[in-house]
Formats: sequence, structure tokens, C-alpha cells
Amino acid sequence: MDFSLAWQKLHQIGRDLMLALPNLVFGLVVFAGFVLLARGVRALVQRVMRSKKSSHNLPVLLSRLAYVAMLILGVLVTVTIVLPGFTPASLVSALGVGGIAIGFAFKDIFQNFLAGILLLFTEPFRIGDQIKYKDFEGTVEDIQTRATTIKTYDGRRVIIPNAELFTNAVTVNTAYDKRRLQYDVGIGYGDNIARARELMLEAMREVPGVMQDPAPEALVMDLAESSVNIRARWWVDPPRQADVLDAQDKVLEAIKNKLSANGIDLPYPTRQILLHDQTETTDGNRRQQREGWPAGQGDIPLARAEVPRPSAADQQETSG
Repeated sequence: MDFSLAWQKLHQIGRDLMLALPNLVFGLVVFAGFVLLARGVRALVQRVMRSKKSSHNLPVLLSRLAYVAMLILGVLVTVTIVLPGFTPASLVSALGVGGIAIGFAFKDIFQNFLAGILLLFTEPFRIGDQIKYKDFEGTVEDIQTRATTIKTYDGRRVIIPNAELFTNAVTVNTAYDKRRLQYDVGIGYGDNIARARELMLEAMREVPGVMQDPAPEALVMDLAESSVNIRARWWVDPPRQADVLDAQDKVLEAIKNKLSANGIDLPYPTRQILLHDQTETTDGNRRQQREGWPAGQGDIPLARAEVPRPSAADQQETSG
């Protein structure tokens, strides 16, 4: 076999690589310089925007856009150095041919990227806020171009795509300076409601961390099966989860101790079950309204107490 043709091809490829090696090395050096330049521009934009006391997320947004723009410019310059025949016009024509396929392939990536920019720009929540999305709740650690990272209260990391956060409902627990909490407390039907309400308000006012303005409230909410339910409502500041749990723990303990010390019953759920004998002649008095049926009319069975009982002599005759 004649390997001369293959050898000539390999020799030509090697010679082309050696000729392109200086351009490749120089291109890599230029790209590394653009990477360093992009980092410097990102830091400069963050410093300038934060000195102007703008919104919290805007410096992050502008610095990341500047960083990405410098990297794209660096890639274009590097490709132009390595491939002298490459021009931006050829790039546009290439994207025009495969733009539709690229768009379908990276649709989710582009969607999350745009949603991340809009989240940073509109600021429905900021880094450090505590949010709740579906079953996930925690503190926002970072808003990246693709996804938002939150740290749950039990120390786990959750990564949520930005498109979901932008198009769905999100609860921001720390959007305002204060937050209202509530809890239903059941008292006995024989207890004085006004007195129980007064004691609950007094207990809430004594708890450190409970705001006096807006003032705590105690509202009757339900006449339940075994208790009268009074809803205790109070405000806390700041509204972070640790402060919320701490305030709720102290408030419930204070209410329970205050009510118990003043003789207010805190009943357990109870249910009364009435059993009736369904035998016709020995059933209850059906001339009166009873649980489960109305008062009988006309010829109705006698009550148990009205049914004639046989005497001792009749019982002896029957047994004999």
C-alpha cells in the first residue's frame, strides 16, 4: 500500500498547526486578559453603583451584564486572532442559519436568563430576604442568571429556576418591617369570655418583642364542639423566622400560664355520644323531641318507664 498521500496530508496538517500555534497562544493570552478585565469591570461597576446608594440588586445586575459583555467581546477578539478570516459578518450569517435550532435547544436557558435579569431589575425580593415558594421556604442566598439559590431553615440548599419564580406566586416574609402572627386558643363554654380575652391581651403585652403599636388583639372566632375559640393576634419586628418562632413560643407560654393561673379552662376536644335502645316497646319517650328524631304524633310506642311490667305472681305462673 502507498502511504505517501496520507503522510503528505499529515505533514500538511502539522505544518498548518505550527503556523497557527503563535496565533493560538496569542489568542489565549488575549482571552485571559479579557477575563481579568471583565472581573475588574464587574468590581468597578459594583463599587460605583453601591456608592450611589441604589437598589440592592441593581449593582449585581449591571455588574453581571458588564462581565458577560466583556467575555463576549473577548471571545470575538480571540476567534479573530486565531482565525484571521473570521469576521463578525460571518458570525451573523452562521447564527442566521442555525439560529432557530439554537433557539429551540436553549429555550429554557434563555428563558431563565431573561427571568433572572428581570428579577434583579424589578426586585420582587432581594438577596437576604426570606421567601416561600410552593413547599420551599428559606433565605435567598444568590440570584444567578439561571436560577435562584435559597437556604432552607433546616440547613439545606434549594436551587429554583428563575422562570418559575418570575411566573408563579412567591411569598416574601421579609418584604415589610413587621409581621402579624396569630393562634387560636380554646376556652371552656362555662368560662367568662370577656375575662379570658382580657387575660390573653395582658399576657401578650407582657412578652418582650411583641409590638404595642399595632396593639395585640383577641377575637372570638368560633363556637366549636367543645370550646370557644379566641384568636390571639400580635405583631413582631423584625419578621425573620427566628424572631417569629421565638415570639410565638413566648406568647403561647404566657397565654397558657395566665389563663391557667386565673382558673380559665383549656378543654380537650370532647364528643358526646347518645345511645338509644331501638326496640319499639322499650324505646325512649317519643312524645317529646329528642336527638335524632322529632316528637311523635298519634299512636306511638310507650316509653320504657310506661311499659307495664309483670308482677311477681304473674312471673311465677309463667314459670310454673
